[in-house]
Amino acid sequence: MKRAVKRGLIWAGVILLVLISVAGIVIGPTAYRVFVGLKRYETVPPVLPPLDDRAILIFSKTNGFRDDAQIAAANAALTAIARKQGWSAYVTENGAVFNPVQLSQFKAVVWNSVSGDVLTLQQRAALTRYIEMGGGFVGIHGSGGDPHYAWRWYVENLIGAQFIGHTMGPQFQQATIHVEDRTHPATRELGPTWVRTEEWYSFAASPRAKGYHILATVDEASYHPVMKLLPFSAGRDVRMGADHPIVWTHCVEKGRVFYSALGHRAEAYREVAHLQMLRGAIAWAAGFEGLGCGR
Repeated sequence: MKRAVKRGLIWAGVILLVLISVAGIVIGPTAYRVFVGLKRYETVPPVLPPLDDRAILIFSKTNGFRDDAQIAAANAALTAIARKQGWSAYVTENGAVFNPVQLSQFKAVVWNSVSGDVLTLQQRAALTRYIEMGGGFVGIHGSGGDPHYAWRWYVENLIGAQFIGHTMGPQFQQATIHVEDRTHPATRELGPTWVRTEEWYSFAASPRAKGYHILATVDEASYHPVMKLLPFSAGRDVRMGADHPIVWTHCVEKGRVFYSALGHRAEAYREVAHLQMLRGAIAWAAGFEGLGCGR
């Protein structure tokens, strides 16, 4: 009897592995990454090109959800912004660049919709130290959009808010953003309100309660904050209430941190106002403009 049970468990394990492998083919690589997950890490650092003293690192690795069109459009737009401003820019998906020697060559790192568990423990430690000692960090859209995180410091202390869902049914909706601070380098080109179409993120709690500086909120009365996965379902309510931050900043020791939940669609990286915001965000995080976080 015990032998039969053991044999059954072995066969069950084999079948499960086969199903997981088939899932990667049947449901596609993106869904496979989201629901099954990847553990892909780099250990050999890239060879960096010559960089000046105003260099920006653009990182877009994904071990979770990935939108190739958005990532490509954003990387191109961010590179163009850097070129226009006279900054050096290096784009990579090699997590091994997060080492003390190479990070020291950059004024800020931009995470372009990074998702999943992408860094080793040593690489995490290098990024943490880099930020705490004054390096800048800019997180864009999916970099704060994972339903769960293996690296708790990242979501609790860096991004500062746990993603709980986004609009579905329809996914992209027009809504009104209220700009709370029009003096910050990221938002000073914006008006008091900003109407745009987006996949609107919701979070478990507003980071305002943690002392974060909220630059902009989205007006939930201007769209339908429901995550509806099936046409015939009622959907899941993802309202945050009157305080629904969508763009914010804060300090991690000496480091400047900026996060924007905007920017899912590739078209967003042709929007003048969105590009102005990203330019200002990077300039602030890198310490080129605005008030710092020195202690």
